Amino acid sequence: MQRDGYQSITSSRDSCVYTSCYCEENVWKLCEYVSAQSPHLVGEVYAVFISNDRRTVPLWKQKSGHGNEPVIWDYHVILLHKSSQWGQSFIYDLDSVLACPCDLQLYAEQAFRSDQGLKPAFWRKVRVIPAEMFLKTFASDRSHMKKAGVWHKPPPPYPCIQTPESGMNLDDFISMDPSVGVGNVFFLSEFIQHFTENL
Repeated sequence: MQRDGYQSITSSRDSCVYTSCYCEENVWKLCEYVSAQSPHLVGEVYAVFISNDRRTVPLWKQKSGHGNEPVIWDYHVILLHKSSQWGQSFIYDLDSVLACPCDLQLYAEQAFRSDQGLKPAFWRKVRVIPAEMFLKTFASDRSHMKKAGVWHKPPPPYPCIQTPESGMNLDDFISMDPSVGVGNVFFLSEFIQHFTENL
């Protein structure tokens, strides 16, 4: 369970920069906030992309879910804080009905659940990118949210996130091919074990 006294590394949930269906940008903005407001902690923060080769990943306890049914995303992005002070990892998921932040173990039990019992097509993988690297390398022109020139969901009000090298590399982050992009790719169970035991 979450330890008493842990202070959120972001602003309050209601005041976080948030746009529905743009989870990758929401997490980028969270990383940007930590980098600016708590630079001594940014080395403990990671962007976590959840997907698989078929881009069909179930997650429970999502705001867009219905009852106890999972939401099937093509991908989802959350923030992980591996707190050296508390010896514990915390998840920030602005799309979840769980607490934000939420202890990783609790999030794993309620939102991830287990790949056992799921068809292999739904098994989850994660790509873990240090926040500083994510801020320097991620770019999106939001074209994946347009169809025939029409927005599938309204875009964030701020300009597109770009780097000097790229205007759009979102697919490299969603890919679970370890030879592509930045960061480290884990099977879901490996990710949970790594960030709950290696503190």
